Amino acid sequence: MNFAQLPSVDVAGVPADALVLDVREDDEWAAGHVEGALHVPMSDFVARFGDVTQAVEDGRRAYVMCRVGGRSAQVTQYLVQQGIDAVNIDGGMQAWDASGRPMVTDNEGPAFVL
Repeated sequence: MNFAQLPSVDVAGVPADALVLDVREDDEWAAGHVEGALHVPMSDFVARFGDVTQAVEDGRRAYVMCRVGGRSAQVTQYLVQQGIDAVNIDGGMQAWDASGRPMVTDNEGPAFVL
């Protein structure tokens, strides 16, 4: 499977109750993220793969996100190869923010995409 064959969706197609898997690094996450998302940085992905499989064990689709879509495409490809129902979010957090979808932070400042 190459990236052209990768299952993907634009931000408008992500259901409000979706399992969003955010693979950005800690500083990017802290700046702003989707409320309720599962944060597993790509740099920790192999070590924390069990967190992902546990989150999707009930057959939930994983909507994978990074800043613009490159890292999440790699993770989505890996998940699909492991038999996990996963889809890449086109445009990542930049597209999410541009579309006006809500973001939160872990502090009291305004959410933004780093």
